[in-house]
Amino acid sequence: MMQADWDIKSRAHQCARTGYEFQEGDFFYTLLVRAGEGFRREDLCEQAWENRNDNMVPFSFWRSKYEPPAPPPPEALARDDAEGLLRRLIAGSDPSRKNACYILALMLERKKMLRPLESSDPEMLVYEHVVTGETLVIGNPRLSLEQIPDVQREVGALLGAEA
Repeated sequence: MMQADWDIKSRAHQCARTGYEFQEGDFFYTLLVRAGEGFRREDLCEQAWENRNDNMVPFSFWRSKYEPPAPPPPEALARDDAEGLLRRLIAGSDPSRKNACYILALMLERKKMLRPLESSDPEMLVYEHVVTGETLVIGNPRLSLEQIPDVQREVGALLGAEA
């Protein structure tokens, strides 16, 4: 897995093409475009979306309603939960943790913290964090049913070690 495939990209607060500052309740479009060996995220206002060049075909795109970011908590504590572990594994970009990242993403999807998005590449899973709007691109390890219990134990051990 390439380093760029693991980047988490936050939603923008303004249109990538026009500079328009998104307001609460505005609809905007997010395009995920292949850029070299990774991905580039572009958030477009509706006007820029309507005026885009149809020759550019994004890897994935979706429409969202803009919500301004919540104020940061007074003091960020280390998070020893599935989301915190997934973020640390993604930042570490260790290919041997690809299976664990996949299981953690599924756990967070079941908890409705991550929302799956359509992907034109079956080898890549695209998620949007429902609170922050961040985009996560995770490799699909194509685990067999026989492999899942071992990976679940690995994730359990990692979560236990993090506590």
